[in-house]
Amino acid sequence: MSTGTGASVASVSTHILDTSVGRPAAAVAVLLAARSGRHADWKALGGSATDADGRCRDLPALPQGTTHVRLDFEVEPYLEQRQKQNQADAQQDAPANRDSGAAGAFFPEVAITFAVVPGEHYHVPLLLNPFGYSVYRGS
Repeated sequence: MSTGTGASVASVSTHILDTSVGRPAAAVAVLLAARSGRHADWKALGGSATDADGRCRDLPALPQGTTHVRLDFEVEPYLEQRQKQNQADAQQDAPANRDSGAAGAFFPEVAITFAVVPGEHYHVPLLLNPFGYSVYRGS
């Protein structure tokens, strides 16, 4: 991604896959922050929410000089909704309901911080389930 001055900046995209059901996670809020050095303060840039395909298609652009990015995924409302759906789907699948009665989600939010260099695109998918998550640099 280029700025008007000809210098390039990094860009970021993400999506969420709920591995417990093998489907994208829709309507999850994602906040984006950046900083321009290891010891610089974080600057909130804004956010978005995942669409039906689990993708954030309109994350804010990174400012020039960004060296670190943080994605904050607010997964608790999504996981609570999934838990309610599991409970409503009957008690036929006891292992899937082992967290019945628990208040909230085990991971209410997921914060991912990574380093970036100008001119590179970073696609950082989140693989999510009720008791764990993983991330990687995608393409």
